[in-house]
Amino acid sequence: MRFVVWLIVLGLAVAHQDVWNWEDKTLVFGFVPVTLAYHAGISASAAVTWFLATKFAWPRDPFAEPEADMKPPVPRAMGRPKADEFEGAPG
Repeated sequence: MRFVVWLIVLGLAVAHQDVWNWEDKTLVFGFVPVTLAYHAGISASAAVTWFLATKFAWPRDPFAEPEADMKPPVPRAMGRPKADEFEGAPG
């Protein structure tokens, strides 16, 4: 679903460049210029896309470390004590 959300975002970015409406003087509902109505539709579509992104593509716990992508721990430098090796450390 994450891929679909990215495709929708890309489609909205392309659709936002509405060079085909610049010369159109048509009024929607008799008072809204067609370009303004088009951009209102793009804005509503962007809101729905953001909802889909947060619902399906957002991580469940954004602060959790992804287990599949975890790198092995970096070895400590020689002579550098661990936190629990300090004198007087609780534990």
